Amino acid sequence: MMFDSTDPINRKIAFRRELVFVILSGLFLGTLAILNILGISRQIDLSFQIGTVHIPFVVFVGVLPYPITFLCTDFISELYGKRRANLVVWTGLALNIWVLFFLWLGGVLPPHTELGPDGLPDIYHPDRTFFQVRKWTSMATMASMIAYISAQLVDVQVFHYLKRLTKGKALWLRNNGSTLTSQMVDSVAVILITYFFTNAISITPGETVTHGLIILILSNYVFKMTAALIDTLPFYLGTKWLSSWLEIDPNKDYIT
Repeated sequence: MMFDSTDPINRKIAFRRELVFVILSGLFLGTLAILNILGISRQIDLSFQIGTVHIPFVVFVGVLPYPITFLCTDFISELYGKRRANLVVWTGLALNIWVLFFLWLGGVLPPHTELGPDGLPDIYHPDRTFFQVRKWTSMATMASMIAYISAQLVDVQVFHYLKRLTKGKALWLRNNGSTLTSQMVDSVAVILITYFFTNAISITPGETVTHGLIILILSNYVFKMTAALIDTLPFYLGTKWLSSWLEIDPNKDYIT
């Protein structure tokens, strides 16, 4: 969409487009930082009963804001195209590394705190809170980096594949299809990596490792899947309004 940038009307439209892109990107990156900091610091037990059947449902607190990231990348993919969506995804990976850097830096600067076998200071030491947060966040961030980049790139690839397949129609299909596929990738990867490589997931006594991991994977996936289905209507309405307000045709490549 090349147009005369000296035209006041076109400058106004260009400003709107970049404003929305910055807001969506900022919401995506901010949410990503929040979920990595919260990470695995708490398991939320949402188990319930259906008659006499107990349905286990346990999710990490860090997963709560996670569906927002997929809604943001779907908006960016639909309105701004694959190139910008991938740019935001790679920026998110750099943000993960940035978080890890400052967690490392905060721990090595003086005074040097003596750590116990668990990697934490004495329970009454004033630095214990920082080192506990660093331990949880580092584990969650390192584990999520591989899962994140895999899931987000799958999300963008599937989204645009379905968009080409349906010739720009069936918005609901590419929105849900891309998100549900990528979230399964993320749920499996982050749980398995966190358990086997960071030893940061505790299995409830009496449960086998396999059973405990399956519960965590399915619980996290069902939560994300439910959120993805709920955001279908906001995505439809948001895309319709934004494409009109920004004067962007989602079926054409966006060019700055």
